[in-house]
Amino acid sequence: MTNPAVQVPEALMESVVRGWRDLSTRLVQIGRDRPEGAAGIFVNPPVTRGSTVLFSSLEAMDAAGQRRYDDELIYGAMGTPVQHRLEQAIAELDGGRYGQIVPSGLAACALPFLAYVSAGDHCLLSDSVYGPTRRFADRVLRRFGVEVTYFPPLADEDELRALVRPTTRLIYAESPGSHSFEVQDIPMLGRLAASIGARLVVDNTWGIGLFDPFAAGAHVSVQALTKYPAGHSDTIIGAVSVASEQDWRLLRDTAIQAGQTAGPDDCWLTLRGLHTMGVRQERQAATAIAVALWLHERPEVRRVLHPALPSCPGHENWKRDFKGASSLFGVVFDPAFDAADMAAMIDSLTLFGIGASWGGYESLVLPTTGSISRSCRSVTQDGPACRFHIGLEAGDALLADLEQGLGRMAASRDGRAGA
Repeated sequence: MTNPAVQVPEALMESVVRGWRDLSTRLVQIGRDRPEGAAGIFVNPPVTRGSTVLFSSLEAMDAAGQRRYDDELIYGAMGTPVQHRLEQAIAELDGGRYGQIVPSGLAACALPFLAYVSAGDHCLLSDSVYGPTRRFADRVLRRFGVEVTYFPPLADEDELRALVRPTTRLIYAESPGSHSFEVQDIPMLGRLAASIGARLVVDNTWGIGLFDPFAAGAHVSVQALTKYPAGHSDTIIGAVSVASEQDWRLLRDTAIQAGQTAGPDDCWLTLRGLHTMGVRQERQAATAIAVALWLHERPEVRRVLHPALPSCPGHENWKRDFKGASSLFGVVFDPAFDAADMAAMIDSLTLFGIGASWGGYESLVLPTTGSISRSCRSVTQDGPACRFHIGLEAGDALLADLEQGLGRMAASRDGRAGA
């Protein structure tokens, strides 16, 4: 940040960026191996493109086919060398043992349902899950006879136990929640899942490298690698990590049977982006908390939904469980404004692109009001709301842009009042 008007307390800044700083050295080295006896290797592994793999004999081909749970070259759709490197890197970063790369974040969200539930089973999903995950549950899972119940993101254990059925096989959490940023009590969900014999799946896209879902009791971690790891808004890719061999075999078989694999070029771009994720996010997270604090003091703002701030639901869970914060947060404006006023503000911004996704190097803004579905009450209903992703632009330039944008929002409201 270069704006001296925003003074971020030293302890708060440290709590936000320390995880990224600690990760940087590890990320430079991750996903790279040195073959024994090799005189040298390229810094980045080569891209191996291919579909058909040739074998020296039928026996060799049959033997390779039996090793589908390993990093074996069998057929292009079952993985390439760079895909296997990326799988190893993400599983390690997530605290798991095994990883499956898939062609999108949504594919990663859907794959655990396909792997671990059957017709007649029941799933508990956080009400704040990613919209396309909710759409998959409502339009695909229900069609195949899987029952779905949404629970309040900050429900306590007693409230959740009241929703459990004898057929509950999977609990799906996303923390922080999509758009509304509730930080869930994942250790409690892990204990609950263990006590009823269900699997806990956590969408850990926001917290990659900052939160260890497996240490908290999760069985499966989902990643939209499109976001921070790829980091340049030019790649669609996802990952699912697991810790147990039993979960891995079910996951891997389902991925193969459903044709869920990613292309080698996307894997290579993501592995390359992963090496710089720490330094990118350290800078972006630092600017984001400064912008969030600035917005917190604005009269137009009712609430800032940044997990590192007490104004965010579940902030205490973030303090306990996370090693840092990312560059994505939400804002709820004063209810004296309406959605049209907020639209006037958004349309006037020059440094914030209007578009889906996040995690790249550019700043983005996206309305929350009118664009999400909820079964339970959400903090985003307290006033017009939107989501900000903070990129690598200079912080003072972003604040100047927001300053004029908030002026446009006030002018829109005043124009309505005077009409």
